[in-house]
Amino acid sequence: MIKTTTKTFNELSITELYDVLRLRSQVFVVEQDCVYQDVDDKDQKALHLFISDADKIVGYTRMFDKGDSFKEASIGRVVVQENHRDKKLGHTLIKESIKAIQTHYNTSKIKISAQTHLKHFYESHGFIQTGSEYLEDGIPHIKMKKE
Repeated sequence: MIKTTTKTFNELSITELYDVLRLRSQVFVVEQDCVYQDVDDKDQKALHLFISDADKIVGYTRMFDKGDSFKEASIGRVVVQENHRDKKLGHTLIKESIKAIQTHYNTSKIKISAQTHLKHFYESHGFIQTGSEYLEDGIPHIKMKKE
């Protein structure tokens, strides 16, 4: 059964935190072959949203209030486990992250740093590109905003 959960850093259990970090490392470091420091001292400020399937975390995002990462509220570390990508969980993650930002941070202005190849995915959720392409950890990215 698919379940969505939102928690602050201090509300995460040790097992949930471990599973989130394992998923992020599995996709961003191993699958995308990108050596970078994922554990970046920002998780403590973030709101964490994850999707579980049979009590296993298979999707995740972290969100920040305005001023914590960008001038606007933001969504980052959007990740879905490879064997769950055919279930459209990325769309669920973004929709639920937008709702969580509105609920917890009382804003609908959101900025993201998106991998360029996901531009159309984010546009389908109301984000628009606001700058030119740049490299972040060796991967092409673009800034996008939702008003």
